[in-house]
Amino acid sequence: MKVAMEIEHRVIDCAREHLSVAQALLDDAVLLAHVSQAGQLVVDALRRKAKVFFFGNGGSAADAQHLAAELAGRFLRERRALPGLALTTNTSCLTAIGNDYSYEVVFARQIEALGTSGDVAIAISTSGNSTNVLRAVEMARTMGLFTLGLTGRDGGRLKEVAHLCLRVPSDHTPRIQEMHILLGHILCEIAEEGVMDDGSLPRS
Repeated sequence: MKVAMEIEHRVIDCAREHLSVAQALLDDAVLLAHVSQAGQLVVDALRRKAKVFFFGNGGSAADAQHLAAELAGRFLRERRALPGLALTTNTSCLTAIGNDYSYEVVFARQIEALGTSGDVAIAISTSGNSTNVLRAVEMARTMGLFTLGLTGRDGGRLKEVAHLCLRVPSDHTPRIQEMHILLGHILCEIAEEGVMDDGSLPRS
C-alpha cells in the first residue's frame, strides 16, 4: 500500500509539473510571439513548396520523425502531402557519415546534400549544446535555410546560432521534451491550416 501511494504521489507531482511548465509557456509573451512567427515562416516555406527538415538526438530524434510524419502524412485535415523530412531515420546514412567522417556531422552532411535555400531546418535539443545539431544549423544558415531551434530555458549555443529559438521555460529534460512535442504539434496545425488557406486541394 505504501509503495502504491508513493507511485500515485509521483504521478501527481509529474502531472503538476507538466501543467506548471505549460502555464509558464502560456504566460511568456515573447515565446508565444516567437511561436507565431515560426508558424508563419513554416507556412510561407511550404506554400513555396520548400522542405522542412527535423533533427535531434535521442528523444529529440523521435520527435523529429514524429513531426516529419505529421507533415508528410496528415495532421488533422485532408490536404496535399507536405515535404517534412527527418534526418534521423536513415541508418545507413547515419552510420556511413558517422564512420567515414564523424558523428558531429551526421545531420550537417544531410543538410548539405538535401537542403536548398528557402527550406526550413528545425533543430531539436533540450540542452541547446549538441554538437551535431549545432553543426547542422551552421550548415543550414550557410546554405540559406531558415533555422528554428527548440530547446530549454537556457537555450545553450543553439539560441545564438539559430535564426529563431523556442525556449521552453524549464530546466527539466522530460518537461522540455513534452513541451517540444506540444510546440511541434502547434506548428504542424498552423502549417496545415496555412496550406489549406492558400487554395491547395486535397488529392482524391
